[in-house]
Amino acid sequence: MEAPDFWNDVERSNEVMKTVKLLKGILEDFETVSNEYEEVEVLIQMADEENDTSLVPEIEETFERFKEHFETLRIQTLLSGEFDKANAVLTLHAGAGGTESCDWTSMLMRMYTRWAEKKGFTTEILDYLEGDEAGVKSVTIQINGENAYGYLKSEKGVHRLVRISPFNAAGKRQTSFSSCDVMPDIDEDIQIDIKDEDLRIDTYRASGAGGQHINKTSSAIRITHIPTGIVVQCQNQRSQHQNKDKAMKMLMSKLYVLKQQENQEKLDDIRGDVMENGFGSQIRSYVMQPYTMVKDNRTGAEISNISGVLDGNVEPFMNAYLKWISLNKE
Repeated sequence: MEAPDFWNDVERSNEVMKTVKLLKGILEDFETVSNEYEEVEVLIQMADEENDTSLVPEIEETFERFKEHFETLRIQTLLSGEFDKANAVLTLHAGAGGTESCDWTSMLMRMYTRWAEKKGFTTEILDYLEGDEAGVKSVTIQINGENAYGYLKSEKGVHRLVRISPFNAAGKRQTSFSSCDVMPDIDEDIQIDIKDEDLRIDTYRASGAGGQHINKTSSAIRITHIPTGIVVQCQNQRSQHQNKDKAMKMLMSKLYVLKQQENQEKLDDIRGDVMENGFGSQIRSYVMQPYTMVKDNRTGAEISNISGVLDGNVEPFMNAYLKWISLNKE
C-alpha cells in the first residue's frame, strides 16, 4: 500500500529538482548579464577618462555580447504560460498548391527538425503521409525539450511560399500553402471523460519508415473526436495497441487544454485560430522570387536570408511573437 506514495514522492522530488535547476540557470544567466553590463560601464568610463579611442572596439564587442544575453534572458521571462514548458506536438498539412504544397510541407518539416536539433531537442515522427508525387501531405512530430511548446506556439497558422516551381516545366512562379498546428504534450495523468460513442477510430497501413512489419499491417490509428472535430493520428509504434494508446494520450491532451479555457479568446490563444489553408490566411510568407524575404504578418518581423530560415533559423520569429503577444496582453 505504501508503494504508490513512494513513487508519488519520487515524482514530486524530481519535479522540485527540475524547478531548482531551472531557477538556478536563470539566476546564473542574470548574473552573467549583470556582470557584462558592469563591464561595459567600466570600459566606457575608462575610455572617457583617458580619452582612449582604442577601447571602442572592445566596448562594442562587449556591448553586443551583453545585448545578446539580455535578449535571451528577456525571452525566458516571456515563457511563462501554463503549458510553455511542455513538449510539443506539431502537425503540418499541405494546402492549396498540389504537389508544390506537398514539397513545401516537407521543407517546413526539415526547418522545424533542424531548429529542434540546434536547440538540443529530440524529435519523433508520430504520423507521416507521403505526397502522391513528391513531398509530404501531412506529418505529426513530437518535439521534446524545455519550453518546446512555448517557442513553437508561435508557428500555429498557415505558411505561404512563393518561388519558381521545380514542378512547373514553364518555370513560372507559384504560391503554395501549408498549415501548422501545435499543441502541448501534457505528460501528467489526465482525467477526461470521453464517451465511446463520441469517438470514431480508423485503422490504416503506415506509410512512413519502420521496417517490413509496420508497412505490411494496418497498425496505424486515426481517432476523431466527433463533438469537437479534433483528429489525432499515430503510426510510429509497432503495434496497433501502442499507436492507439499514444493517439488517445494526444487526444486527451488536446481536450484537457480546451477544458481549461474560460472563453473562446483563451481557446484561440492555446489552439490557434482556425484558418483556411490558402490565400489570405497566412501568418508568414516565405518569398524566393522575385526577391528573397521571410516576413511574419503578425509581428512585422522579417529576414532576407530565407536559406538560413529554412535551415532552422526560425527563432527570431518565435522571439518576436513572444514579445508581440506580451505587449498585446498589457
